[in-house]
Amino acid sequence: MVSPLHDEEIVLSLQKPALWNRRKLELVQWIERPKIKLTPKRIAFFHGCTIDAELHGTLCLLNRKHVATEFSCAGVSIWDEPEDHSLYAYITMKADERSGAFMQWAMRYMRHRLLVVYEPERNRYDLSSFFLGHNRSFCQLMEYCASTFEFEPKK
Repeated sequence: MVSPLHDEEIVLSLQKPALWNRRKLELVQWIERPKIKLTPKRIAFFHGCTIDAELHGTLCLLNRKHVATEFSCAGVSIWDEPEDHSLYAYITMKADERSGAFMQWAMRYMRHRLLVVYEPERNRYDLSSFFLGHNRSFCQLMEYCASTFEFEPKK
């Protein structure tokens, strides 16, 4: 089932209404609680760009398997400042046959923990942690998906 999130985005993953309600509650709680920074965000370099070190292994694996990524972050603040406190983790990739196959692979493995949105105007997928504050587990699960993904072109 495909459902619209905004006019220009289509949700491809299949979270139940109860999970969306939980996510809304988590967002309200996250906004209201104090943000204590324990350690600064670790960064790495990937193809000349500064990225979050938590996703470096995943991006390297996807690159070796010819799945082109555009943006990634292991935590986005409510003001969309990646160095600020983490809200959720995401990877954005150009939509093509190979990235579509990877997205399907990741959805089968991560199920309700993965939010997948397709942006038709930009022709790209946004894969993010469905649950707020689950950035480390999202990064670990994405790295597992990337390490086990094998692309088989359609014949």
